[in-house]
Amino acid sequence: MKAKSLWRISVTTSPEVEDAVQECLATILHEPVSTYTDVGTRRTTACVFLPRRAAFTPAARAEMKLALGKLRAFGLDPGRVVVRVEKIRRENWAESWKHHFKPIEIGDALLLKPSWNRRRPKSGQAVVTLDPGLSFGTGQHPTTRFCLEQLVAARKADSIQSLLDIGTGSGILAIAGAKLGYRPVLAFDCDPDSVRVAAANARLNSVRRRVQLRRLDLIQVGRRRHGRFDVVCANLIFDLLLAERSRILACLAPHGRLVLAGILHSQFPKVQCAYAGAGLRMIARRRQGEWESCAFARANGE
Repeated sequence: MKAKSLWRISVTTSPEVEDAVQECLATILHEPVSTYTDVGTRRTTACVFLPRRAAFTPAARAEMKLALGKLRAFGLDPGRVVVRVEKIRRENWAESWKHHFKPIEIGDALLLKPSWNRRRPKSGQAVVTLDPGLSFGTGQHPTTRFCLEQLVAARKADSIQSLLDIGTGSGILAIAGAKLGYRPVLAFDCDPDSVRVAAANARLNSVRRRVQLRRLDLIQVGRRRHGRFDVVCANLIFDLLLAERSRILACLAPHGRLVLAGILHSQFPKVQCAYAGAGLRMIARRRQGEWESCAFARANGE
């Protein structure tokens, strides 16, 4: 039987705009987005795979062109933007990803790898398996890596610690948290596709019963209903981080750690000021291109 073809819609830009381009493709084409960064060229490619070229309608093309054109207006530098539409065989699509997705180690505590990779974990190293095409995020992005490093750094051996993952996306942080021994683990997202994909990833990693997944908006989350957590990860847009600061902090335990990721460098001072003004002190910070990530703890432990 002749293998059916797929149409790959890809956008190649700078790593600084990876999140923005990923969101653009997912919103316009209504399909999961996979991304990879070429270490040699320092270029990032975001891809969507469609069963028919007709699915990439003229209206969708025009909307994508308009959205990509607005990146610089938001203070982002996409570099040279290259959009490609290619017809590929399904087996070629499956094999091509294997050249780009390599295992990621977070110290001796955590190993993230695609299912086809045969790398064995070190003694005591938790393993998270995520394949491109099934998830919106596979740990390749540096902001995701920062969050994973914070989960490892905050984990205390022989202690019960809870985790809240706000805006879970692929579920990578929640799954990693469950593998590291956090419990309970609550993860939510307002996007139904994200919740579906996160659930599939949790099943793939045999932690579906250890991760509570919900489709929720941040305004639906409150301390009384969901409790307070030892670690809270919030991968949200700048406006939400400021507008919902009180709601986010209401979920943080007195001696907890708050991890914020994917904030534009130009917006970071306002975020830092807002959370410092609420009695938090910054304990970690990292910049990757135009993006910044950080971790906070309560200054007085209350």
